Parts: sequence; structure tokens; C-alpha cells
Amino acid sequence: MGMISWIYLLSAAVFEAMYGIGLYYSKGFTVLWASVFAVISGIATTILLGLAMKGLPVGVSFVVWSGLAAVGTAIYGMTVLGESHGAIRISMMLLILAGVVGLKFSSAS
Repeated sequence: MGMISWIYLLSAAVFEAMYGIGLYYSKGFTVLWASVFAVISGIATTILLGLAMKGLPVGVSFVVWSGLAAVGTAIYGMTVLGESHGAIRISMMLLILAGVVGLKFSSAS
């Protein structure tokens, strides 16, 4: 169950980033298609995170899920929405990614 749990977890992180992006475009759930996208993404991330936690510790699962989703959402904001992309912000995102990689390699399969 080890590798499949990580695939579930990475997929959950992608859907969580999509959920956040969908929420942004939904404008407080006033834009129908963005709202539907957000809700579907939210359901998908919840299911996938639950499946990942069947084979991974809860702490590792949650930190990796939230960290990767946060970085993915921030990258989207920087590249598509023109948000700040200063050196400090990028450095902090790299630290999050380093922590995620460290947790992956320090976790028992």
C-alpha cells in the first residue's frame, strides 16, 4: 500500500490546490461553474486524502498534502494572477518542498 498511498496523497494535493483556485474564481460562490469546480475538487481531495491515510501516518499525510497544495496554489497565483514572486517568498516555498521531500524519505513504506 506504500507507493499507492503516496500517489493518492499527491493527487489529493493537486485537487486541494484546484479547490483553492476554484474558490478564488467562484467569488464567494456567486460564479456557478467555478463554484461547481471548487465543490468537486473539494470532494475529490477529501476522498483521496482519506485513501492516502489508510497507508500513511496522519501527520505526514496532512503536512505533505497541505504543503504541496499551498505551494501549488502560490505558484498558480504568481504565474497566472501576477502575485508577488520575490526571492523570500520563493525561498520559503522551497523550504516547504524540502520538508515534504524529507518526510517522504523519512517515512516507513
